[in-house]
Amino acid sequence: MTANTPASGGEQPGVAFPVAADGRRSTSALGQAVVADALSLVDPAGALAASQEANWRAGYLAHFRRLIEAGLASRQAAVSVARDGLASLHQRMRVIGPDGTESGLDTLISAAPRSELDTVTVTGTGAAERTLSVPYRGERLSGDALLRRLEAWVTAGVVEPSCADAVAKVAASPQLLALPGRTVAVLGAGAEIGPLSVLLSWGVRVAAVDLPSPAVWPRVLGMARGSAGTLLVPVARGGPDDGTGGGTAGTADHPDLAERVGFDLTGDIPAVADWLAAVGGPLTLGNYVYADGAANVRVASAVDALTVRLAAGRRDLSLAFLATPTDVFAVPAEAVAQSARAYASRSPVAKLGGGPLRALSGGRLLRPAYPPGADPGICDSLIAQQGPNYVLAKRLQRWRATVAGDGGATVSMNVAPPTRTRSVTRNRVLAAAYAGAGRFGVEVFEPATTRTLMAALLVHDLETGGGPAPAHPWQDEARAAAHGGLWRIAYTPRSALGLAALLGYAAARRGS
Repeated sequence: MTANTPASGGEQPGVAFPVAADGRRSTSALGQAVVADALSLVDPAGALAASQEANWRAGYLAHFRRLIEAGLASRQAAVSVARDGLASLHQRMRVIGPDGTESGLDTLISAAPRSELDTVTVTGTGAAERTLSVPYRGERLSGDALLRRLEAWVTAGVVEPSCADAVAKVAASPQLLALPGRTVAVLGAGAEIGPLSVLLSWGVRVAAVDLPSPAVWPRVLGMARGSAGTLLVPVARGGPDDGTGGGTAGTADHPDLAERVGFDLTGDIPAVADWLAAVGGPLTLGNYVYADGAANVRVASAVDALTVRLAAGRRDLSLAFLATPTDVFAVPAEAVAQSARAYASRSPVAKLGGGPLRALSGGRLLRPAYPPGADPGICDSLIAQQGPNYVLAKRLQRWRATVAGDGGATVSMNVAPPTRTRSVTRNRVLAAAYAGAGRFGVEVFEPATTRTLMAALLVHDLETGGGPAPAHPWQDEARAAAHGGLWRIAYTPRSALGLAALLGYAAARRGS
């Protein structure tokens, strides 16, 4: 939701939204300005339209789509959108110091840390998994069974063929799973579809960062102790004595360790950056952070500042992200063609009912997904209920991936499938839409399946250096996408998911 917080004294130090013209910290004003700035060079008319949008909360969808359309003009245009959007964010977002003074986000790139962090190392005692095994509908798929499932997903249009190829290559080379010699930093260690648990089960060395939380750290530490991996966690220096005279609860077997680990990224980015800078490399910085509402933009902004600071001092840094499927993407001609075939082969009942539904809804329901022959097509899977803060936070990650990749860095950014996460099931509209999505050819995944697939794609990307450089950033985003079918179904996703939600509500009532 949009947050308007009075810009008065007593605010918590850390990353904050700028003060708008009305004297309040408006998330809508920030998002609107960043989108307009991102469009300003490549699409001045689009920038003007974004800046003049009277109701950003209701009207943001068209402007986030326009960011993708404007970037299709050329590789340079796409990079310009990403670079200018990030520059606007860094110029506009604020950092509140302990004394209440404010500065720009870029000050975090060189600021001294306010805290010092020590490392606690948790070494697992379990045996590493030696084969790629994907949990799926009560089974664990490996070997030929996994290859058959990958082929079935490709045939159904659930994943891109390049996704299946990448997972199959990792399955054929299981020695890659442990990522020997590499450390993966997982920001958002408790993320439901983050790779932490899977990487640890494969024997990977992981540096984990998340908020101090009793819902996160007992689970994460217990998982690490029983795994084959090694977990590095930050602990504030100078805490209560651990009983050894060291002055900090800095041992892996300390009984209160779960209560003392964790760190708020938005509060002291320099401290986390310096801690990660000391971790042996090569280092992959994995961005899996999530928060509700306006906090999502704050933490996304903080992580971007952390990324810039860390990249400035480490040549061995690679980046990893998960893109949400409910966003706007350019998609290959093959996806457009499969969607057109699906539309042409609709059942007689669907053809008969589609026309009246479109008429009654003013053209909003069951529209064909793409103009004939589009290359690339534009798949607009934005869902209004997610809100502009969520979309902006995810778009910042895509922009950073584009800019870093253009600069020659290894980047793993893969589109994850629609997944029944807690954040989805808490939202009645989204939960209902996901419950009915199967009627339209969209497969919604369970978190365990998504985690493993995405971790396998991460391994593939790191071992291949991110794959061959594409001619345009949209092709990089489309490669290895596991979109759940949203790119290849017969209808534009938003025109089908509304009806899917109605079907999902009806199914839920029948089952209650």
